Amino acid sequence: MRDANPASWCTIHRDRISRNLELALRLVPEGRKFCAVLKADAYGHGIGQIVPLIREQGVETVGITSNAEARAVRDAGFDGTLIRLRSATLQEIESALDDRIEEQVASVATAQQLRALRDAGKLRTGAHLALNTAGMSRDALEISTADGQSTCHEILATLGSEIHGICSHFPSNDPAHLKQNADQFQQQAAWVFENSDLKRSETLVHAGSSLTLISDVDIETNMYRCGAILYGILKPDLGFRPTMDLEARIVSLQDYPQGMTLGYDRACRLDRDSQVACISIGYENGFRRVAQEDSVVVIRDRLAPVLGKISMNAIVADVTGIKNVAVGDVVGVFGESDVAPILPELAETQFRTIMADLLTDWGQRNHRVYR
Repeated sequence: MRDANPASWCTIHRDRISRNLELALRLVPEGRKFCAVLKADAYGHGIGQIVPLIREQGVETVGITSNAEARAVRDAGFDGTLIRLRSATLQEIESALDDRIEEQVASVATAQQLRALRDAGKLRTGAHLALNTAGMSRDALEISTADGQSTCHEILATLGSEIHGICSHFPSNDPAHLKQNADQFQQQAAWVFENSDLKRSETLVHAGSSLTLISDVDIETNMYRCGAILYGILKPDLGFRPTMDLEARIVSLQDYPQGMTLGYDRACRLDRDSQVACISIGYENGFRRVAQEDSVVVIRDRLAPVLGKISMNAIVADVTGIKNVAVGDVVGVFGESDVAPILPELAETQFRTIMADLLTDWGQRNHRVYR
């Protein structure tokens, strides 16, 4: 549903995304590639708005997960390499042929289907052999076992030179684990080359995310696949800035006496006479119910505590003592502010999850305004 006067909205800062991308590209070692991860509708920012920004800076590879994301990337004018960052069903693969996705392969069934599509002249892209390194154990092939090696041999025999890449996803980017994980991945890739006709010089061997890129550990990878860093989730000390604000409005102001209860289950009781603002955002819009204790919003450049349980479409905040507060005032839920910013560390504490989760949720639940 579109709303000309939305109750809550996300402001997307395109200039910050461009700057974050510029900073990220500077961190990529010479000779290595960069894949811009635009899954989950570009972490809630809107693929159609982000693709022009990455094209401006010459990014040649994009990572997605769903067919809808692939179509949105192509519709936005991107003609480069498109890689799916998870396994796909046979139906997904067939229905996305026009979007020229390079699929991950970790099973014989997928390899056989890709081979059949290639032989029928319907498939125009290569595939990436996905290996399970260091225990992510999600959808990649485990080649430390005899069964896994047998499956890998069959995949290699089926696809041969149609395998353009070998990839993995590290379960941990902790410095103590990262080097070990990366070395294990390279050992697995070496086994593949030793047991196939693939040439290392012609194959993209890639692993690593935003966290890998900013790590002090230099790992061997032909390409970094980065999403979080584009949206300002990481490393503010390097100049990366959050790219989304979440805001709502005060819709009512009421004065209640000491002892009055607030919200469902009377979970909050006022310990003084208070002025309370009702704000047009709730768990429908991503202000999660877990934030009912010790969370704050920004009103008139002051931090105002949220009171009581979170409703579906409303929260209340204590505005006692905040001067000139009025119905219609903008309320900051997340974003920069000179006086009282709510930035990733505070947001993750209040909502008890990571920023990637929050941005994706907020951006897809709320009206988006682009600057």
